Amino acid sequence: MRVLVTGAKGQLGHDVVRLFENAGHHVLPCDRDSLDITHYAMCLERVQQFKPEVIIHCAAYTAVDQAEIDVDTAYAVNAVGTRNMVVAAERVKAKFCYISTDYVFDGTAAKPYHEYDNTNPQSVYGKSKRAGEIVVQSLSSAFFIVRTSWVYGLHGNNFVKTMLKLGQERPILHVVKDQKGSPTYTVDLAVFLLDLIRTEKYGIYHASNSGECTWYEFARSIFEEARDILEYNYPVRVEPCATEDFPRPAPRPRNSTMDHLSIRTNGIRDLRPWRDGLQDFLSILKVSNINQ
Repeated sequence: MRVLVTGAKGQLGHDVVRLFENAGHHVLPCDRDSLDITHYAMCLERVQQFKPEVIIHCAAYTAVDQAEIDVDTAYAVNAVGTRNMVVAAERVKAKFCYISTDYVFDGTAAKPYHEYDNTNPQSVYGKSKRAGEIVVQSLSSAFFIVRTSWVYGLHGNNFVKTMLKLGQERPILHVVKDQKGSPTYTVDLAVFLLDLIRTEKYGIYHASNSGECTWYEFARSIFEEARDILEYNYPVRVEPCATEDFPRPAPRPRNSTMDHLSIRTNGIRDLRPWRDGLQDFLSILKVSNINQ
């Protein structure tokens, strides 16, 4: 299968390219240097030249706090850029897979969100990603919208790497305990996408590693696993705090947990528990550090 991947140098995009190539697909990786998704004519030209059967649209403006003051750029990438890629996909009759986010919800629900619950994004980032969803739903005839959360992987900066770094520099770390979600390992998400695009079971999906935790619980788990896997012996202590203790320009959802209703009802393999993903990530991180 011919697959075009945008955002190919990002955390998720990098693993999508590697996994899809290993599965025997012909992959065209595109990053911001090789494809400006905000340039309509460029998107049409690149897609019509390659003629993909599937487009995995990982490219996004993800600077959550910066988006609050850089509104135009957030929408130019997440809404207009997505529109450009969808229109191009339609020209060659390609399936379109849009990677979205838990930020399309307001985070006030008492239970995990279903795919078809009402969205109510509170940040510019969340609103711009929801705008991208609407564009996809409106213009694509064969789409998958995949919402995910708390993503981390080997390539790029993320919460796991930040905790490990800060744990070497500070004796005490304060981490919020009143926001909960599901940490998602990019390799596990890429495996899910590989399964999904082989089907014609179009629609909206919630895809994260199964289970839930708070950021505080996630941080503690990172250090617990790192002590065994990475032989990480720094005596860091993780203490809980409230969201209000660390005010940020963009509001964060208090509840980012998402129920995998569509995965179950469509008979697709679910993602494994988040702690299993964390263990594998740390094992790979250890090998990658040795080889660098």
